[in-house]
Order: sequence, then C-alpha cells, then structure tokens
Amino acid sequence: MRRILFFLALLCGLTSFAQPPEKFNLGFEVQENADGLSDGWFQWGSFDLEISEDAHSGSKSGKITSLASDAFGSIAYKIPAKYTGSTIKLEGYMKTKDVAKGFAGLLLRVDGDGGSLAFDNMQSKEITGTNDWKKYTITLNYSNEAEFIFVAGILVGEGEAWFDDFVLTIDGQDVQSLKEAAKILSPAEKDTEFDKGSNIALTNLSAVQYENLELLGRVWGFLKYHHPEIGTGNYNWDYELFRMLPKYLEAKNENGRDKQLLKWIESYGKIIECLDCLPTEKDAVLKPDLAWIDAQGEKLKKKLKYIRDNRAQGKHYYIKMAGRVGNPVFKNEPAFKDMPYPDDGFRLLSVYKYWNMIQYYFPYKHLTDKDWNTVLGEYIPLFINAKDEFEYEVAAVLLIGEVHDTHANLWKGGDKLNEWKGENYPPVHVRFIDNNLVVTDYYNEEMKAETGLEVGDIITKIKGKTIDEIIKEKTKLYPASNQPTRLRNIGEEILRSTESKIEITYSNEQGEEKNKTLKLYPIDDLNKYRWYKTEEGSSFKMLDNNIGYVTLSNIKEADISQIKKDFKDTKGIIIDIRNYPSTFVPFSLGGFFVSSPTLFAKFSQGNVNNPGEFTLREGAEIPNDSKPYQGKLVVLLNENSQSQAEYTAMAFRAGDNTTIIGSTTAGADGNISPILLPGGLRTVISGIGVYYPDGGETQRIGIVPDIEVRPTIEGIRSGKDELLDKAIEVILED
Repeated sequence: MRRILFFLALLCGLTSFAQPPEKFNLGFEVQENADGLSDGWFQWGSFDLEISEDAHSGSKSGKITSLASDAFGSIAYKIPAKYTGSTIKLEGYMKTKDVAKGFAGLLLRVDGDGGSLAFDNMQSKEITGTNDWKKYTITLNYSNEAEFIFVAGILVGEGEAWFDDFVLTIDGQDVQSLKEAAKILSPAEKDTEFDKGSNIALTNLSAVQYENLELLGRVWGFLKYHHPEIGTGNYNWDYELFRMLPKYLEAKNENGRDKQLLKWIESYGKIIECLDCLPTEKDAVLKPDLAWIDAQGEKLKKKLKYIRDNRAQGKHYYIKMAGRVGNPVFKNEPAFKDMPYPDDGFRLLSVYKYWNMIQYYFPYKHLTDKDWNTVLGEYIPLFINAKDEFEYEVAAVLLIGEVHDTHANLWKGGDKLNEWKGENYPPVHVRFIDNNLVVTDYYNEEMKAETGLEVGDIITKIKGKTIDEIIKEKTKLYPASNQPTRLRNIGEEILRSTESKIEITYSNEQGEEKNKTLKLYPIDDLNKYRWYKTEEGSSFKMLDNNIGYVTLSNIKEADISQIKKDFKDTKGIIIDIRNYPSTFVPFSLGGFFVSSPTLFAKFSQGNVNNPGEFTLREGAEIPNDSKPYQGKLVVLLNENSQSQAEYTAMAFRAGDNTTIIGSTTAGADGNISPILLPGGLRTVISGIGVYYPDGGETQRIGIVPDIEVRPTIEGIRSGKDELLDKAIEVILED
C-alpha cells in the first residue's frame, strides 16, 4: 500500500511542468538561475533540493536532503517520448549519506494512455546507509504508446543523496542523439475541410426539423462512442456531421429522416461481430441509458442495437480512462479557439458534444435535477439561436449548470460574459449568513474608513434591487452542486460591476437602514481574496487546554511528522478544512487517527468498452500508524470545503474518535475531467463517482456534519469563530 500511495503522490504534479529543453540536461551542468535547480529539473515531494558542487563529473550534481522520516523527495526531469523502440534504460551515478527508514535510488517512469506504462524506483534494491559515487541501472520495457519519460533521483526517509551523469537510451541508442519518430497522422487528423467553418446555416427551422436535430444528436453521439470505425480514428466525426447535415435537414417526415440516418450509418461499412463485448454488469451503479433507441422505427432500431452489441472495444480515438484513477479523458477534441463566436454548425456541434459526454461518461448523471434525456432538445434551439458571442457563452454556462456539479463551470473562454459582469470589485468581503448578505472583512484596514461599513452590516439592496431578486436573476449563471455553494460563488461577485461605483442599501447593528455609494476597484488593485486563499505562517499551533489546531490551507508534507510529535499527548486535535488543502494528506496524516487499516471511500468509473456503464472499483484504505492518536479529533467544514477537501474529510471521518462540525460542503468530489468546446471554451466535470464504503453518495450532498454549526451575524460582529468554539467544547466534554 505504501508503494501505491507513493506512486500516486508522484502523479500530482505532472501537468504543471514545462517541456524540457531540446538538449536534455541530464548531467545537471546547465544552470541558468544560480538560485534554482539546473535547467529542466523540477521537484517532486517535499524534501529540500539543491545543485551541489560535489559532482561525479563536471561541476554540478543534484542533491536531495531529507526533512522528515515519513516523507520523500525527488529531483526529476521530463522528456517527451517521441521515439520508437522496445527497451529503455536509465544509467546514472548516486552517492548517499546516512540514508535510513527508507531508500535512495534512480527512478525511471514511462507514461502514456492516461497512466504509467512502466516504472521502477529501485525500492527493491533497499539502498541505505552511506555510499560513495556508484553507477546504477534501470531497464524497462518501452511502449510506442509512451507520451512522456520521467528520469529522476529519489530519497525516501532520512539522509542525503546526490545524483549525476544520467544517460537514457532506447534500444541502446542515446536519446541525446536519437532522432524523433515521425508522427503518423490518422485519417481524422488529415481531414481539415471545415477548420475555418462548417458552412452550415440553421435558420427558420420548423418544429419537425428541431425534433430531427435532437434525434441526430443522439445518433451522432452514440456512433461516436460505439461505432468501431469511428473509434479507430478513421473519420473526423465533427466534420462528418457537417457533411450529412444539409441533406438530413431536407427530410420531410419520419420515414425520410430514418432513411437518411440509415444511409449515413451504412456508409461507414459493415461492422463485424464482436466476440469480446460483455454485457452490462448486473451490479453496475449506472447502466447505459439507451431507452431512446426503442422509440425509433424498426429498421433504425435494429441497426443501432446491432452496433450496440458489436461496439468498439479497446483503444479509442475520442475517449480513454485515466490510468489508475479512471476518470474520462476526452481526446482529440479541438477547442476551435479562433472562432469565439462559432457558426451555426459549430454551435450545434457544441451542444451535441457536451450532451453526449455527460450521457456516457459523467458518473453523476442520475443526480441532475432534470431527466438528462430532456436536456438535448431543450438546448438545441438555445445554441442555434444565440445571436452573438455573449449569448453563446451564456448558453454554454446554462447547459453546464444542468449537471449540478460545483467543478463544472465555464473556466476558460467566457470573455464576453466576463466583460458583462465587469472588471471592478468592492473593497469589502461579503458572505451569505443566515440568508443575509453580510460584510465580513475588508481588503485592508486603509479601506475600512473609506467604505463606511462595519463588519456585520447587512446589505439589503444593490442598485435598488433586493438581494433575493438578484439571487433569482443570477442563479442560473452560477453552476454548483448545491445552494450554499452557489451562494458562495454569487457572493464573490454580487457587487462586481462594469461601473466604478455602486449604490447599496444596508442596515447596521442598530437596525438603521442607510444608503451608500460604494467605490469599486479593478481586481488587480485589490489583490482579491479568494475562498481558497492560503494562510501565512505555521499550519499548526497549540491552543489552550492542551488542544492542537491544524489548518490544511498551508500545510506542508514536512509538517506532518512534527504535528504527530507535538500533538500526540493532547486532549484533542482540531483540523480546519474550511479551505483547500495545500498538500494531499488523507493517508499521511489520516493514518494517525485509525488503529487499523480502514476503508474510507469507494469509487465508480466509466467503461470505454461499454459507454454509459459505471461500476464500483477497489476503494481507498488508510494505513494506520504504529502508535495511533488516542485523543479526540474534530474536523471543521463549510461550503468552502470542496473536492480534495471533501475527500480528506472522508478520510478523517474514518478515524476512531472523529466528530465533524460545520455545514454543507461543496458536494463535488473526485478527479476532474476537462472538456473543450468550440469557441475556445473549457469546462470540467467530476470524472469519478466517490462513495462512502456503505455506498452512500457525496456528490451534491457534500460531507454531512455530525454537529451542524453555522456562523451567525452576532458572531461575525463580535469576532467569534463559532465553529472553532464548538470544536473546543466537544473536545473538553467528558
């Protein structure tokens, strides 16, 4: 289990590092920034890294110094896997000093197809103690499916380790001189006919044509994920839609429509019988929703069911599941960012894409407020009739909001929507408390006098409109899993404006109602506070009455061993997760609170071989420490606790003596899957289902506290942290 957890820890930072230089700096000699690492090298883990003058050859080497016996550090280098071959070998020199409670070694990892294809970190060699420079070697199978190669030195536990003179070869050829393999383009990639536009005009459509477009969207998506020829990448499926649309729109009745669909499907050749297609598992948590096929004419129904029974298997051009985690990776989905207001055909394509991605690969489709089958027909007219870039972006936000997933929003490409919201913000922080919009803080003390507002003042109107009226207007533009989280998001922007000032009405502590013109500022001038803001200073401290306090907003891996040491004899520990954890701690810190290995979560994941099927897989288990904590653990949560914060709370809830205090969390757990849509739009979804061991769901529900405590306006005015006060009370109870 420890090795698996370490493996997962390494995955956390893969996407955030820049591509290495053309000449791979595997000897550490090139160091443009004297205060940083050698060029191209980066850090995994929490240990200190430096470039040392103690080198095997030349003048530089990479050095790792331990900070904690139960953590790790790695100095790593990333190389694009643009080579072919069957065997990959890493050679390098390593020197160690006082390595204990772990190991030191070279590390070689080959990634591709959403996960690790080959891996070795020399853990099995058990290299410890003090050793002078010595050459080591790792040899692995190399796959032509590889996308990236990671070369690293690693230290786990205590001590110091130096690394130098790495040499990487594929089939005996040094990558420094190895020629990159020419990329072979698929037929889908070679098809560029509609790169500049679809040439489709959708105007004055009849009710029958809209109904036909809804069916086409279902068939188009079904074929995309089921038809073997499309799965191999033999067709650019976006552009195939544009080729058939003009003729399809001419259909006058159901018979003519079905003939067009059958002719279209048959044009992609005969499908051979599938001998590997398995039926849907009886205990699947979600099963393919294909009831719409039964409502079609006999010939079309028969054709679609045959494709379902003989569907694509294995590697797919448009979809794969991420290695180990299992969330969907939507491949070969260009964003067409050069057309911010896509034409009619591309706007139709946008709603088709998104609806079908949710239909087949969203683990929480069953939790949407509307039957997802009704959404496609509702949104086709909205997308087609969007008359400009702004209306298109609004249509996208509304559609995204239908999945009710706090992860899901318009994260990129909403330029006109942002312009409409405005670039100016207030100099105060506000939050919904007791269903009131309350001033909770200022950006800085200098602005306090300028605002004329006090902490605890209640804003009742903005520009003459009541807060309830504004919430009603804005609700659909703020996607979220639940209402507390939606109000969190609205509160961040409710005073945002295109103007430099805004009129508000507010009531103070004495109940007096007043009007005020509040000056607004560009966001850069305010250094805007976000709900996930990282706190400064230490992540832990001792409170009165022998109670330990930990905030995860700025916790470091190196803090964990000290927390365990300092707090092992306390009466209780309070862990504050009203934030986004800065370090992944469910296992490293969670193990302190269980007396035996404890299952705390299960996951569902989709199936490329049977689109729409989601099954439960092996859950996550916390390994216990040899000396578990004996006191009380209290965890603090609220609507700011989202995703990793919620997952972490699930791990702590599995502790032997845990109480969770607070209110509804964001209700969006699980690894995210990005989705790109025409117009340069980017959104994401929660990509795996997260459940308690007993099957209880967390999506939209969030982490339900054992004791519900919410801030009050009186508490805000008096500067109290009522959740913290309650946590202390619980710990001090006999």
